Amino acid sequence: MEIYQLQDVSFTFPLSDQATLSHIHLTIASGEFITICGRSGCGKSTLLRQLKSILTPHGKREGTIRYAGKPIEEADQRTQAAEIGFVLQNPDNGIVTDKVWHELAFGLESLGYDSGSIRLRVAEMASFFGIQHWFHKSVSELSGGQKQLLNLASIMAMQPSVLILDEPTSQLDPIAAADFIETLRKINQELGTTIILTEHRLEEVLPVSDRLIVMDDGAIIADDTPRRSGQALFRMKHPMLAAMPSPMQICAGVEAGIAAIPVTVKEGRQWLDTFLQGRSMELPVVDTESRGQSVANAIAGGGKRQKPVIQFKEVWFKYGKEAPDTVKDLSFEVEEGQFYCIVGGNGAGKTTTLSLTGGLVQPYRGRILIDGKNIAKMSAKELFTNKLAILPQNPQHLFVKKTVEQDLYEMLSGSPLSLAEKAEKVETVVQFLELEPLLTRHPYDLSGGEQQRAALAKVLLLEPRILLLDEPTKGLDGFFKERLAHYLKKLNAEGVTIMMVSHDIEFCAKHGDVCAMFFDGSIITENATKAFFAGNSFYTTAANRMARHVWQEGVTIEDVIALCKKSS
Repeated sequence: MEIYQLQDVSFTFPLSDQATLSHIHLTIASGEFITICGRSGCGKSTLLRQLKSILTPHGKREGTIRYAGKPIEEADQRTQAAEIGFVLQNPDNGIVTDKVWHELAFGLESLGYDSGSIRLRVAEMASFFGIQHWFHKSVSELSGGQKQLLNLASIMAMQPSVLILDEPTSQLDPIAAADFIETLRKINQELGTTIILTEHRLEEVLPVSDRLIVMDDGAIIADDTPRRSGQALFRMKHPMLAAMPSPMQICAGVEAGIAAIPVTVKEGRQWLDTFLQGRSMELPVVDTESRGQSVANAIAGGGKRQKPVIQFKEVWFKYGKEAPDTVKDLSFEVEEGQFYCIVGGNGAGKTTTLSLTGGLVQPYRGRILIDGKNIAKMSAKELFTNKLAILPQNPQHLFVKKTVEQDLYEMLSGSPLSLAEKAEKVETVVQFLELEPLLTRHPYDLSGGEQQRAALAKVLLLEPRILLLDEPTKGLDGFFKERLAHYLKKLNAEGVTIMMVSHDIEFCAKHGDVCAMFFDGSIITENATKAFFAGNSFYTTAANRMARHVWQEGVTIEDVIALCKKSS
């Protein structure tokens, strides 16, 4: 049975000359698991919102959308609320109450269910999702992964026929993301719920997907099984191939044929073993010795250390007198011109550390030094004027105007530059971040990836010497991540220091100088990036998991491709 049928659907936002969706033809059968991917701004989120008309943005739609055989406009609000679940990218945006148990019951209360039915369904969902251990907690006490799981459980309590998710794992650490995807698999397999989601992190989701739909510039360019969609991208030499799982990219990079292109790490290992069988290998040597602080500069500069610009000295912090410590006895240094990456689970204290570095909160014990000066003795003007800038985890916190263009110029409102000089700076950052089609749009109407790019543009206009980034690749496609990495490395070369918190393991492994792991409020290990990831089991790349049985030090996709090409 077809649950959705889209015929020649196009959609255009107000004041826009270009359609965001262009002549979409799509049929989704009941019980399918559909993954939609594409470059940031390709129309993925807009397409999802067409599938629940009460969430469709303002604009002009053409074509027809049928839900369960009827025009979707005929489905009233109660039907859509009960039968079509929608999980947002940001967990906080989907939570409306203060307690876990109340959040689980809220949707059922809104639909008018009696108390007995509500108690039964809430108990059932709490048990199915493993929520019973934090059932009575306040929502504010939950980690990002727990909040997203709560969003999912509260929607599933209404027993929807369709579950739509817009990049649900973008703010989750790798382990929490894998657990979340496994929960979706259980919902699909055990309850028969149709699942339609957009996602940039494809390593975990493709193995459980029935179909992979690839979008580009508002149109569908591939729609088949994940393997066949990957083969189609390979034949087209399409840039979206860079967003596919590591085994796919490695196979394509070696150009060993695509008849049996691997999708999972398991298939990648089997493919690699077959490819290397009978060949001699010359394994590159990677230094895996832990050297503590300044390891990257020591390696690059023969042991010469650069000046530390960020220093934490035995820092402790908590959000209230009775609250537990979020940061515990934290000491580390970041050197000038260094690309310093911080990884770790949700709730480990990573974002709080960025806030401490930026002076947004103050420790109750210990010292934080910026360029050797105690941040507690610096004024906000002294700290942020041409010295330090922060990209927050939620990009919406930076938007204050009605259009993207106005927001960009607002960032330069206090600058002594002439109007022509401001326009030149804005034009440069607009071109780099590909914001031209978005300038007249309201920032809140943008997709998650587009908001991320617009927020990053505002931060880069400040030209800071210290750049603090909280999940900068969230919502960005693989192609644009490479452009961002190139720009960040260019800033590094000019002496800009970058400290980044990220769940994007592949990005950190490929581009960071030093990587540190947070656990329970402090750094438990730090090393040069390749040495760091080569020693981990879960906090490592898919390429490393695929190739470590033949070469443990192979960390990036490029490493494994080079190994294959060197073998003879």
